[in-house]
Formats: sequence, C-alpha cells, structure tokens
Amino acid sequence: MRKGGLDRLLASTILAAAVTLPVLAIAAPDRVESVRPPPPSLNGQVLRHRAAPPATPPDAPAPRQRDAAPEPLPPVAAPTAAAVEPAPTQVAAPRDADNAGAKAMPDRLLAASDAQITAKLRDAAGAKQLDRHVERVADRKAIESFYAARGYAPLWIREGRLTANAKAAIARLKSAEADALDPQDYPVPEFGGGAEALAEGDIKLTNSVLTFARHLQIGRIAPTRVTADIDYGSHAPDPDDILKRIADSRDEDATLESFNPPNASFKALKEKLAELRSNASVPETNRIPDGQIIKPGTKDARVPLLREKLGVHGKPSDLFYDKALYNAIRNVQQRADIKPTGLIDSKTIAAINGPKQSQIADHVMANMERWRWLPRDLGRNYAMVNIPDYTLKVSRDNQIVWRTKIVAGKPQTPTPLLTAVMDNVIVNPSWYVPQSIIQNELLPLYAHDPNIFDRLGFEVKKGPDGHINVVQPPGAANALGRIKFNFPNRFQVYLHDTPEKRLFAADRRALSHGCMRVENPTKFGEVMLAMALPAPTPTSAQLERLVGHEEKTFKMVTRPMVHLTYQTAFVDDQGKLVLRDDIYGFDSRIRTI
Repeated sequence: MRKGGLDRLLASTILAAAVTLPVLAIAAPDRVESVRPPPPSLNGQVLRHRAAPPATPPDAPAPRQRDAAPEPLPPVAAPTAAAVEPAPTQVAAPRDADNAGAKAMPDRLLAASDAQITAKLRDAAGAKQLDRHVERVADRKAIESFYAARGYAPLWIREGRLTANAKAAIARLKSAEADALDPQDYPVPEFGGGAEALAEGDIKLTNSVLTFARHLQIGRIAPTRVTADIDYGSHAPDPDDILKRIADSRDEDATLESFNPPNASFKALKEKLAELRSNASVPETNRIPDGQIIKPGTKDARVPLLREKLGVHGKPSDLFYDKALYNAIRNVQQRADIKPTGLIDSKTIAAINGPKQSQIADHVMANMERWRWLPRDLGRNYAMVNIPDYTLKVSRDNQIVWRTKIVAGKPQTPTPLLTAVMDNVIVNPSWYVPQSIIQNELLPLYAHDPNIFDRLGFEVKKGPDGHINVVQPPGAANALGRIKFNFPNRFQVYLHDTPEKRLFAADRRALSHGCMRVENPTKFGEVMLAMALPAPTPTSAQLERLVGHEEKTFKMVTRPMVHLTYQTAFVDDQGKLVLRDDIYGFDSRIRTI
C-alpha cells in the first residue's frame, strides 16, 4: 500500500475511536465496590477480569510500527449499560479479609473449593495425621473410616460454604451449657484460610460433635470416678453410628438432642436449668445476711426477717430474739443435723436461707450427669429407688402406679447405684448374713459375748472354704422381715421388709448396711407380682396370710427392672424443683471432677 493510503487509514481509525470514547464514558455505570460480588471461581481458580492496559505516559516514545499493515477495525457501536461491566480495581480480597468475613458471615464463599478440600482431607484423615486432632483411639479409627467411605468429601462444607447442619452444630456446641456440659470441651474451628486449613477445620468440628454426642448420651465423667459401688451396664454409643447419624441428619440440632436421655425426668431437669440460668442475673432477695451469732434474749436487726422466713408471728419492729423464734430455730437445726443449741450462727443461717441459685444449678447439673449413666431404656415396667429421697416408685406401662418410703444405706455403707432385673419374691425368707457383717460386726461382738449367736437365733456353720456362714431362720425377729425382693447383682443388695417399723417415721433414713427396707412390703409384692405373673396374682392380704408358715418363692415370668438411683434434684408431679441432701457426697465429687 502506498504511504498516502496508509496515512488516511490511520487517521480514520483514530477519528472513530475519538468519537466513540465519550459514548463509552457516559454509558458505563458508576462502580459500587461495597456490593460487588466476589470473583467467580472454577475448580477453585479465581476468574479475574482482564484489566485495561496501562495508559502510555506523555513522554514515552511512540510504539514501533510493525512491518505489516494492521487489519481494518470493525465499526464500534455504543454499548448498552447491561453490556458494559466495569473493571474492578481489586481482583481478589486479601486472605485476612476473607477470614474475617467467614467469621461474620458463615455462608460466604470460603477460600477453597470442595475438590481442593477433599484432596487435603485425603492427607489429613490418615491415622497418623489424625493423632494431632483426635485424642481417643476409637474416635480416630471411626473418623478415618468415615472420611474414607465418603471419598474424603468434607462433611461440613458444600460448594464452598458451611452447610446448614454445620451452622446448627456450631450453635449447639457453643450453647453446651444448656445440656449441663462445658462448651470449652467442644472447640469450634474458625474455618478460615486455604484448603488445608479448611480440611483440618472439617475434621476438628467432626471430632467436637462426636465427643459432644457421646457426652450427651453417657455423660462426660466415668461413673466409677464418683463411686466404686455402681453398675448401670455399658451403653456407650458406637462412634461409627454417631457419625452416620450426623452425616444423614436433615436437622442437626434434633439429631444431637436425640442423644440426650429420652425420659421425662431428665427433660424436666433441663427445663429447670434453663430457668435458673435465665434468672441468674436477678438479685436474690429475702436472704438472711450473715453476721455475729444471735443469742436468745438479745436484739438483732435480722430477727424480723428470720421470723418472716420461718413463719413465726411477731411485729416487724420487734428485734428481740424470743421463745417462739428460739423453738423454730431449734427445729431448723434438728432437721439440718446441727446441734440444737438455739444459737443462730452461720451454719444455721445457711440452713435457713437454703442454697443460692448457682448452687441449685450445680445440683441440677450433677443430676443430669447421673441420668446419663442410666440405661437409655428404663423398661415399661420397673421399680425405681431414689436414695436421697428415701422413696420407691413403681412404673407400669410407663405410668407411676405406686409409691412408698424406704430406708437406705448409711454413708459408711452406702446403697449402690445399679440396674438389674427382679427375679423372685420370697415370703418368710431366711437371712444369709453377708460376710462383711460377720467379719466387721458379729465376730468382734462374739469375742466379748460367746452366746451372741444363740441369743439372736442365728445358725452358725463352717463353710468348705473355712469361712463361718451365719443364717437367721424365718420368724418375727428376722432382719428381712416377712418378705424379700431379689434382683441378682454383684453387690448382693435387695429390697425387703423390716421388723423395725419405727424407722419410717424419721425424715432422714440412711440407716441400713446397704439393702433397702420397704415400708409396705406386702403391697409392694402385690404390685410387682401383678406385672410379673399371669393372672390371678396374689393380693397384699393373701401375702400377709402366708407369713409365719414355710418359705414361699414366687418366680417371676416377666421380670421387671429395678433401678437404684441417686437424685438430689428432681421435678415433682406439680412441676416444682425438689432438692435433697447430698448424703453420699456424689454431687460435690462431680463438681470437683
């Protein structure tokens, strides 16, 4: 082409561009950086918009022309606003900003794709690598198998975001106090950084949820750390089963709740704990302040409040510690096992005030822990002893049908905690004295009184192992009374009658060697046999008529369960929270652990 034609072509091209540029500037929308979505990704690679080439500085040399002529440019049309996308000034947010956004907005796109996280999970979910994140061997094996079975796909991340189940699980872990557990036991990862950090976060959350579910079901404290006299059997959940249920869940919160004990008593305690927590910020009123000892016949500003608390009549302006208040104070001291001196000291004031809200919450939490030790299924028909309440109740077809008083073991010889099946009921039983009682009580007495066995009507025989065996035959003085209820267990305890009926008049009845004495044993026999034998079954009156004759054993066909429990806090039929003394110290041990 000749030089003149080339010049004309370049001139026309420059003119067309100059005419078009103002149109582009007018048509382009204003840039709004704060609402612009992040750059799209494909397999984890950020697709960046092509930035405009940098402008040529005024003093830069003109570009060197090519030897070949440029091709003709097509006509430039004015674009519409929809067709023009402004070039961003920032192609990708810094990593720190991404991390902050992930914390504030859990559903924001994370910094890596599922495929990248899967690749990192394949490395992180190996047995050796899991040692860093998972303490329990059984959990490590379960988590390793779990991720391998799903091709190492993340559990809590999908399409670059935390799933709804992940958010629900995180919320539940952070509110673990509602389940009487400690949120610090279930750390929640931040879910920031690249694929490797996200893979580790997925494993950490899986481990925390796995631990939380196990604690919901069986408690966080091994029962034998609290007492050696316990046998509720083993009902620890299989970690493989936990992970499957969590992965298949459509409602993570409901799935986690299903690991809690299903019985109404536990649920009622959980509701009371929520009430106590909601009232924690409300100041407690009407509590007697501590101070100097108040002696009878003296004046003290706390006397009117003491009268009000104890229901003693008197004028609000009367500060004199009189005889009526003295009698009320002595009654409080006797009930609280405080020497009834009538002196109002700090112990007496504590007994009058009762526990604080925080202390009540501690009792409720300890009892929720112990409920988790019990079997998941209590059975349709069962007898349940509450040791600190000194009561026994019978449930038939999941309905409470009968209650009575009991005498329980002394703190020195506590009644064990256990679950067993009732096997038989014996009328006119013989008492085979336990070796512990023979060695610790009868033989020391025999050293000073060689006729003690004859006087008590005991039969003494030497066993093949060299031990002395002592049996008390049936009769009115028999320590087991007229009827005995056997549920085989390794502690050799049972429920039975007693000739010492006066004991049931006491409020505190921790008086036995470990077995439980029943106030109305023949009625108890009627109720239990009605659940265990085909009709017709003996009534209480018919069992009474068997007393004084030969030994009679009723072998149960359908064997009901027996649960020996320790409930220092429970909700009664009227929905009121009831507290009992921690006679064996189990609540305080749980708090200490």
